[in-house]
Order: sequence, then structure tokens, then C-alpha cells
Amino acid sequence: MITTDFRRLSRLSLLIPITICTSCSRAPSFDILGSFFPAWLLCMAAALILTVAARALAVRLRVALAVPVLTYPSLMALFTFGLWLAFFR
Repeated sequence: MITTDFRRLSRLSLLIPITICTSCSRAPSFDILGSFFPAWLLCMAAALILTVAARALAVRLRVALAVPVLTYPSLMALFTFGLWLAFFR
């Protein structure tokens, strides 16, 4: 009984510093014409351009996609997350 309470207390004591330090830094944002845009929004815009370019390349190479409804959003998510990791780790 005492060990169970000790474990519960130790888990709770680990959560307190985590919740305090979650917002220690500012969110990355860019000033564009006087308005601040979040960095993920810029990564998503760049990913949209890369996805359109990948589609044009696939059409030019005559690559037949099985499920394009799933392929292009997944490709856009891949580009978005990849750009985010590359520039803002």
C-alpha cells in the first residue's frame, strides 16, 4: 500500500516540472508585411508548392497512382513535417 502511494506521488512529482516548462520559449513566427505568421503555416505553403511540383513530375513521368486521394495529402504532410524538422527542429 505504501509503495503504491509512493509511486503515485513520484509520477505526480515528475509531471509538475513538465507542465511548468512547456511554454518556456516563444513560438517561431515570421514578420511578413507587419503581420506575424506561424512557421508551420509557411512550411505548409511551401509543402503545397512542392506537392504540386511532385504531381507535375508524376504526370510527366506517367506514374499511375493507385489512390491519389490519399497520396497527395500524405505527400503534402510529408513535405510539411520534413520542412518543419529541417528548419525548426
